[in-house]
Amino acid sequence: MTPDELILKIVTEIKVSKKEAATIIEKAVAGGETDVKNLEEWYTKRFKPNLVFIKKDDYARMCIDALKILGKTAATDYGGSRQRDLAQLWADMTRGYLGEQAIVQFLKEKFNIDSEFDHSKGDLKDYIQMDIKKVLISNKWREPKLKIGIKTTKWNGIWFDIPGAQFHHSDINVLVKIGASREHLFTFFKEISVFKDKILKIGVEVGSLTEKEAKDLYDELPSFQPITAYITGFVTKDVPFRDLDYGGKTGRLNFTITSWKGPIKPGDLDKIKLQNKISGKVTFLGIGSFSHDAGYLFNTGTLHWKKEDWEKLIKML
Repeated sequence: MTPDELILKIVTEIKVSKKEAATIIEKAVAGGETDVKNLEEWYTKRFKPNLVFIKKDDYARMCIDALKILGKTAATDYGGSRQRDLAQLWADMTRGYLGEQAIVQFLKEKFNIDSEFDHSKGDLKDYIQMDIKKVLISNKWREPKLKIGIKTTKWNGIWFDIPGAQFHHSDINVLVKIGASREHLFTFFKEISVFKDKILKIGVEVGSLTEKEAKDLYDELPSFQPITAYITGFVTKDVPFRDLDYGGKTGRLNFTITSWKGPIKPGDLDKIKLQNKISGKVTFLGIGSFSHDAGYLFNTGTLHWKKEDWEKLIKML
């Protein structure tokens, strides 16, 4: 199956745009999940079986849960000082919560395990440390025996970047790719008539819009669709990792890291530069650099994702 054929298949079966489908395939290859020759096998065995679809009511719950704790959350980007406005912070937090909802649905739909997460008001560090609060085992709710951390990224993510403290606090770290566009909050507002019955109506009342302009604006706004989530895989902390377990390619001056599995420490990129006799820069494919250099890093192709991998994990819950 060619990339173009798979793009059409994903558009038809998964109900995403052609651009999204192309990105999904491109980043699966870049992340080392597959290669161009084995796209169909990747799609049927890895990608499609690990999908869930988040519907409007569950999206609404995540949106409201995120709103509840906005006042407890720093408005700066992780590792930086750039301030995000409240609307962007709300959208970003909702996207993160959608990753947790995806795991809850995944456990229920694929393995018939009920679980819940904790979005009660508290410090942000509490949400980072453990996302799954309790599971239903043998008809009894209890805390899971494993601490499960969940990180959400977009379709274009190929790296699972985990700060050291977070990696060691969680027994299992899961990466979820969420097909929530940058307009996802707007599509939800359109779905619940915020624009038609409130904003655009006021625009007409104050004379900023004609009735036709209001209708045209409403029609141009993207509509809400169930959010596609790809449970990309997980890593466990109780396995030995090798230092500088990486792969890459050498250019005329620079070196591009295309794979990494395990710890990353200050000075590692300098070692790689020496090992490969590079006079230029050492950068990571698709992102250049990360906001920190002390933690654990994995390309998506190194994650555990098979059904038997999940079954082993579930037995330990």
